[in-house]
Amino acid sequence: MTKRLLAAIAGAAIGIGAMAQAETRLFFGEAGPNRGARAETLNWFVDDVARRTEGQLVFDIQWGGALFKAGAAAQSIADSVADAGTIIAVYFPQEMVAYGVADLPIKNSDAWVGLRATDELMRGSDAIKQNLADQNLVYIGTFTTSAVHIGCKGTAIRSVDEIEGKKVRGVGAYGKTFADFGANLVSMSIYDAYQGLDSGLIDCSQGYSYAVAALKQQEVMDSYTLLDWGQVGALGVFMNKQSYDALDDAQKEALAASGAGMADKMAELITADNEAAIETMKEAGVEIIELPEAERDRLVERSSSYIDEWVAQADAAGLDGAGLLEEYRGLLEKYGQERDAEGYPWTRN
Repeated sequence: MTKRLLAAIAGAAIGIGAMAQAETRLFFGEAGPNRGARAETLNWFVDDVARRTEGQLVFDIQWGGALFKAGAAAQSIADSVADAGTIIAVYFPQEMVAYGVADLPIKNSDAWVGLRATDELMRGSDAIKQNLADQNLVYIGTFTTSAVHIGCKGTAIRSVDEIEGKKVRGVGAYGKTFADFGANLVSMSIYDAYQGLDSGLIDCSQGYSYAVAALKQQEVMDSYTLLDWGQVGALGVFMNKQSYDALDDAQKEALAASGAGMADKMAELITADNEAAIETMKEAGVEIIELPEAERDRLVERSSSYIDEWVAQADAAGLDGAGLLEEYRGLLEKYGQERDAEGYPWTRN
């Protein structure tokens, strides 16, 4: 065997070894299905990471709770059942208390503003980073379910006084506020709301525009009231800290850039889906009602006690609840002003 052939074989072996080392495959747990704005955003994130790392960092997404269900996500990721995955804060009120600021009934119904504010807070706060690190987690990027509204059958909500006596599917601080105005809360998932409205088990259901259309709830709704109140935005991508620490600096930078980009992509997709859903409701004969500003202010004022509760919970977790809330509100204002001055990123030239 000639020296040249030996050199060629050795070179090929080195090349194969380098290729094998080049790809890092990470398992990702997602409880939801591979459809809808969240799934499309997640697929975009995975593709963007692969592009930025030239194929060195590859995520293998396990959809539909194949690795773990939503209620086990935080512990499963921390325990390395997966390298990364989606965590929904409402299932982990203690562990994800800092992230829970994005679920508070603060007056902001704009998906992009909320996403950008949440992402900057989670990415920039050293206290939040340490709180997550103590749980063996690292924040990567965020989603949102978008603005909270309410749809009804056989009735309509044109003022908060009309909530009284209604049987309402409501959750979180929003549901508690409906109860404060006299609603009879019914424990029910959003996926069962169609049957609940159709059977009369509930009169109204708290929800999100895109979800109404996706679940065909316009078929059993007569009215849909736009509350322009707040949104549920504490759900996003987290990584196991050991898996994250094992990456090189360039890969970490790619994750940060792609994770931040999720906010723009998710906002673009869900804004379009929400607008299309409203049109679908109108075509089905559903009355679209915009709650008057004075009535909206009553919701905001009444729900403030639940914001105070969150501050106390954050303080109990060793965080500066009031400080984080002030910072978050400042970020909402910052991105609201940017939207007003420049429009959404996907509409800019």
